[in-house]
Amino acid sequence: MIPFKTISTKLFVVVGCVIKYGCIAHCTFEFIGNFTVCIGPSMEPTIQSKNVILTENITPRLRRIRKGDIVIARSPSNPREKICKRVIALPGDRVSWGLFYSDVVPRGYVWLEGDNKNNSTDSRNYGPVPQGLILGRAVCKVWPFQEIGLFANKVIDDPR
Repeated sequence: MIPFKTISTKLFVVVGCVIKYGCIAHCTFEFIGNFTVCIGPSMEPTIQSKNVILTENITPRLRRIRKGDIVIARSPSNPREKICKRVIALPGDRVSWGLFYSDVVPRGYVWLEGDNKNNSTDSRNYGPVPQGLILGRAVCKVWPFQEIGLFANKVIDDPR
């Protein structure tokens, strides 16, 4: 018969390893990068519904987001929901949409729009988005496998 002390020691070591590697995984996904499933048609044709993308979380924390980047952010209208949109304008840029509407993006905010302009709820609906809501920057598409590739930074004309 195996002594209880030996079993409890091995169990303690296994539980310790699970906790340690769980903490490493959590910190990696929270602070370095993550996989995200994009749902909805707002970014078509760049990202189709149910595509999986790899995001990195360092650029938004350093405030290094640029025009043309695709970002994952918390929805300003529903904080439980995440949105995938493209950065169209940065603080200080003037944005015109529709025939008669124009706005200057305030400091600490960005203007986000979906690539599918006819089927996207974005800054045209809820206005500039606080940079603090940006969770990550999309790096590449990883699913479906036949479409794996890096996202090119789409050139955005200066809206001023």
